[in-house]
Amino acid sequence: MNVASARRFRRAFRLRAFAQVRGEATNCQEAGRRKTPASGRTQDKKMFAVIKTGGKQYSVAAGDVITVMALDGAPGDAVTFDEVLMLGGDSPKVGAPTVAGAKVSGEIAEQTRSPKSIAFKKRRRQNSKRKRGHRQDLTLVRITAIEG
Repeated sequence: MNVASARRFRRAFRLRAFAQVRGEATNCQEAGRRKTPASGRTQDKKMFAVIKTGGKQYSVAAGDVITVMALDGAPGDAVTFDEVLMLGGDSPKVGAPTVAGAKVSGEIAEQTRSPKSIAFKKRRRQNSKRKRGHRQDLTLVRITAIEG
């Protein structure tokens, strides 16, 4: 065992011991998660959905707050996403293209704007330059329920 691998082993052992002292789960079985063999990452078994809005796809679960392109409505208004591309959890469903009868409910948390992005163009030795700024209108949505 070389020095670098010995350091990694000691560090992993210390982290594991620290987690046991705090009463945390130290492996996937104790935490109630399973390990996917392809990626080696862990997956929770809680319900999630993939929705499509504003030309983009978002993976959401109940309680998540997502930032989407501007939606009509005031903070506190209910919003429903009917374009559900996939439902995941214990029994996953994949739509073709959407899952029939599935919908994701949420409420508008805030209407906001993105940070300003600057587009600056310059042509050298031509005394020509152009600076334009843009801020995109955004909506923060809190996901309340996934049905389907």
